[in-house]
Amino acid sequence: MPKPSIVAEQIRTKNPEIWKAFNSLAQACHDAGSLDEKTRRLVKLAIAVGAGTEGGTHSAVRHAAEAGVTPEEMEHVVLLSITTIGFPAAGRALSWIHDKPE
Repeated sequence: MPKPSIVAEQIRTKNPEIWKAFNSLAQACHDAGSLDEKTRRLVKLAIAVGAGTEGGTHSAVRHAAEAGVTPEEMEHVVLLSITTIGFPAAGRALSWIHDKPE
């Protein structure tokens, strides 16, 4: 499991019951379907990019890399988003996938 962001770590430390419940829900969602791990991680990245969440994108990148998703595959996800979320939003997301981990 990748190291949580600084903010996630603060939530985990100060609110362990919320952290535990959140992780249980996340695991249940991942286990609910037939997609393999790599595909799930690409989908999660696409959702974070589409939602425009920087922290969510950083988290999705960490998890995707752990699942074996390459930087080129992550870039392809962002390129696919251009016609849906627009060039500026995709450019922003592209910068997020190349940010250094916290």
